[in-house]
Amino acid sequence: MNITIMSAGTRGDVQPYVALGAGLQAAGHTVTMAVDNHFHTLVTEHGLHHKPINADYMALAQTDAGKDALRGKGIIKLLQMVKPMIQQVLDDTWEAAQGADAIIYHPKALGGYSAAEKLGVPAFFALPLPFATPTAAFAHPLLPWANLGSALNRASYPLVYNGSLASVRGTLNQWRRERLGLGKIGDDLQLGGKPITKLYAYSERVVPRPDDWDASSVVAGYWFLPTEQEYQPPQALVAFLEAGSKPVYAGFGSMTASDAERLTSAVVAALRATGQRGVLATGNGALTEGAFGDDMFVLDQAPHDWLFSRMAAVIHHGGAGTAGAAFRAGVPQIVCPFFGDQPFWGRRVAVLGVGPQPIPRKRITAETLTAAIQSVLNQVEMRERAACLGEAIRNEQGVEQAVSVITDRASMIHAAYSSGFSSGTETGRSGVSPASAASIDVTNSS
Repeated sequence: MNITIMSAGTRGDVQPYVALGAGLQAAGHTVTMAVDNHFHTLVTEHGLHHKPINADYMALAQTDAGKDALRGKGIIKLLQMVKPMIQQVLDDTWEAAQGADAIIYHPKALGGYSAAEKLGVPAFFALPLPFATPTAAFAHPLLPWANLGSALNRASYPLVYNGSLASVRGTLNQWRRERLGLGKIGDDLQLGGKPITKLYAYSERVVPRPDDWDASSVVAGYWFLPTEQEYQPPQALVAFLEAGSKPVYAGFGSMTASDAERLTSAVVAALRATGQRGVLATGNGALTEGAFGDDMFVLDQAPHDWLFSRMAAVIHHGGAGTAGAAFRAGVPQIVCPFFGDQPFWGRRVAVLGVGPQPIPRKRITAETLTAAIQSVLNQVEMRERAACLGEAIRNEQGVEQAVSVITDRASMIHAAYSSGFSSGTETGRSGVSPASAASIDVTNSS
């Protein structure tokens, strides 16, 4: 099959999809990655075709409005800046979809669902958190509350999902009408009246699969790239790691901070108060560079799956990808969430007993970090649990599981085509549209 995978955002929004694409290509499929040009090398070095989605969220994150949004402020202003990008994103996703036999899309790739609907091909919603499937087990991961009670938990999912798309619905519907000849978008988690497959790229050991989900929602496991085999670390970093005991990593990824110097001072002070060497990743600017002495090593970034296994513990913002890498490495983690789904992953770390309670970004001080680091160092059971969880996750085959689901379900839909459905937008000989064929009921399939 020709499979197009669409995603937009930062590296954490793209890298897992590249891993999935590499797995699909290894299984014999032809894969096109539709992502921003910023990630062209990441895509092509893994042997995948690249088509650009011109949505440079990385550049947007460096603007004042973007930095405010990453601190949880000024969301309305950011949306106003994003609006001019939306039309381009939609046009690019449609262009990237041409010739696809199946489309896998991150919801930030706004045209993914509509392109699949227009082409009459299978659509797979893919995300590294349980975003779109209601459950009574826990509240939506973007909400600050872990549990609102069964009824409100379930109600929170359509509320957050529809709310997150409300600002772009008008533009999306206009584009569907003018470019694709489609009507207004309805329930974009169904196609032809049946639920589309939702692939969640995390481990059931981290977030157990709720009992009230049907088979249209699949927890596939993490999608990791084999970076460790390819990464060549700087010699200075190797020398630092070999010069003493395992250090503690601290980095906040794509987050920014107006008080980065204060945060950096708090991190360094806490590491020294607990007698720990540190590796500080400046990332998008939440931590700053400086002359800290021989006990601290400062870098921009390094592949987490290479670096984290060489750490005694990891301090991070709680992004889904960073948390997943720390789980896989088998080291305790201290989560300092800034916004979004980060508090959710911080709570999961604490519930699993592989780290202390999360420290919200506003409560990051030398004192709170010192206490958290001490709890990690002093609890042998915590380190053992983290190691056991890491071993279990390393033995999972998340990419292979997702490839199997995609292949089986897409093949089932295409078999329906060969039994009498036509392609394109015309009604087939059986009187059923391709959209209906592309939505073969998977609620009770494997």
